[in-house]
Amino acid sequence: MLLGHAFTSTYKKGERGKYRLSVARKSWESLKRKIKALTRKTHPVPLEERIRRLKRLMYGWVNYFKYATGYEKFEQLDGWVRNRLRYCIWKAWKKPWRRYRAFRQLGINHEWAMKFAWSRKGGWRLSCSPVMGMTVTEERLKQRGYLSFKDYYHHVRQKSVVS
Repeated sequence: MLLGHAFTSTYKKGERGKYRLSVARKSWESLKRKIKALTRKTHPVPLEERIRRLKRLMYGWVNYFKYATGYEKFEQLDGWVRNRLRYCIWKAWKKPWRRYRAFRQLGINHEWAMKFAWSRKGGWRLSCSPVMGMTVTEERLKQRGYLSFKDYYHHVRQKSVVS
């Protein structure tokens, strides 16, 4: 490991002994710990502020590791971050009647809204559920200021190739 980077084999036929720059496992774990701290449900911060702090972390992290490969892991990370944000939104709704009203305003029918607003399942399980995915979509999060790691990574990579 060299300053958070690692070298992995290319695994291509006929290219023996060739390596590519990648992000080290410990760096990924450190990033996930930082994201988890920023998106903690018990930390009373408005969603826009959470997203702003996530963006600051993302800008620094992606720019530092822009020459390393990691596209696949960014896709997985984005899904996890979106679920964390959905969990924060779910927790902010607090009471079943507020959840019901929010679901109805976001276009869910009465039966589904009742079923999920008064569900006894945990908040994390419901944040990963289809109803939260249908209501708190990626587009709605983008309207609130969310930018995915994958999109920003592509933006930075294209900019670095042109320069």
